[in-house]
Amino acid sequence: MIEAWAPGRINLIGEHTDYNDGFALPSVVPLQTHVRLTPRTDQIVSVTSDAEAAPCQYTLGDEKPSGTWLDYVAGLTWSLRRSGHRHAPGFDLQITSDVPVGKGLSSSAALEISILRGLRALYSLTLSDMELAMLAHTTETQFVGAPVGVMDQMVCSLGRAGSAFFLDAATRDFHHVPLPAGTSVQVIDSGIAHHHASGNYRIRRRECDEAARALKVARLRQLTPADLPRINALPDPLNRRARHVVTENARVLAAVDALRAGDLRKFGGLLTASHESMRDDFEVSLAEIDWLVELAVGDAGVLGARLTGGGFGGCVLVLCAPGAPDDAAERVVDRYRREFGRKATVLIGSSREQILKG
Repeated sequence: MIEAWAPGRINLIGEHTDYNDGFALPSVVPLQTHVRLTPRTDQIVSVTSDAEAAPCQYTLGDEKPSGTWLDYVAGLTWSLRRSGHRHAPGFDLQITSDVPVGKGLSSSAALEISILRGLRALYSLTLSDMELAMLAHTTETQFVGAPVGVMDQMVCSLGRAGSAFFLDAATRDFHHVPLPAGTSVQVIDSGIAHHHASGNYRIRRRECDEAARALKVARLRQLTPADLPRINALPDPLNRRARHVVTENARVLAAVDALRAGDLRKFGGLLTASHESMRDDFEVSLAEIDWLVELAVGDAGVLGARLTGGGFGGCVLVLCAPGAPDDAAERVVDRYRREFGRKATVLIGSSREQILKG
């Protein structure tokens, strides 16, 4: 039997930039997916999960998308075979996870990377951590059909506890940026799930591609804030979609500089500005998310807050001031319940060690 695991991730800043070949700054979180793989004597893959009542099966070499969560498993063996990595016989797979689904913490990438790590050990495959990330990305985009960028799979495979993961999606170069002492990032679950394979995410990606064509560039990454006058001249909403991507890329670069300088206050301001751009220009926030961010930013112990993940639901990231009481997220959730009558929960609480132990 082989055991393996992979972490979920939170995107500190840099939303909807990776599939535009831009910059992103995610980090691993302590929430994890664990798998156990036991080889069989036939070609069957049998999958059980703590989230599903009944086991699922498919046959190696006969993987077909079914539109269910099993596609994330079947797509991996499909991707391995297409890339020339033979694997036989089949196996029994047990999955347990505390990475919540549909909350913007990359449950799919954590699942993919944990299984690939297990398959690498089970079949003695010669695959680097980068190759695992690319196989997982192929699975999600070509088999599952979710038009995501490379960020999630890369950070879940290559991320490091205690550091942000600065990614250049165009080149796939990355650097680990240590988080300053006193960094405390908390995560609030809005209670609203999202889905990358759903229509809104696809629409935003298509709008970015249309804006790039109108601006005569291959990807919006090729533009800078100096190009804002001609970006603003595009028809609505293409102007706002492109403006978000270009200004978000600039915010990621500024955020990296702020972290390296130990300036958490500046970093927090960039997080809040990122949310405003996602709300107004990219239009992927919701009223409930905006309320949570507004309550967080208004808290004396908070330096900044934003929607994290693809949007249309998910989680809110809260950056707390060093030395402030460590219950900021709990205070926000309580006020949210009292003032708006809505329920939200704290997924990840106070200390730097807790969120980044990975």
